Amino acid sequence: MSTQVKKTLVVGATEKAGRYANLAAYRLLRHGHEIELLGLKEGQIEGNPIRTGEPVLEDIDTVTMYVGAQNQPKLYNYIKSLKPRRVIFNPGAENPEFEKQLQAEGIEPIEACTLVMLSIGTY
Repeated sequence: MSTQVKKTLVVGATEKAGRYANLAAYRLLRHGHEIELLGLKEGQIEGNPIRTGEPVLEDIDTVTMYVGAQNQPKLYNYIKSLKPRRVIFNPGAENPEFEKQLQAEGIEPIEACTLVMLSIGTY
């Protein structure tokens, strides 16, 4: 059994407390996951930099989406280029068009809430 830590990219990361993407970053860390953060503004969460643009990232297992479908098209190619195992579409981020594209690339789209998945042990 692999004990490799699975890295998660939080898309829509923000330093604003109370935002779901911010909560998810903290909870992922608390559950022992490595995180990468992608947001509109640079900043940091617990010492992890919030990057902008299309940073070069490796070994991304999961992408968790906290941006609405209307803001996702500019991210399609970037996210597919990371070749994650799965993309979680949190409530409000569901996007059937992108989900179909991901499936075609062999990436599993999941409509779920990262916070709930972590709390019930299904992450």
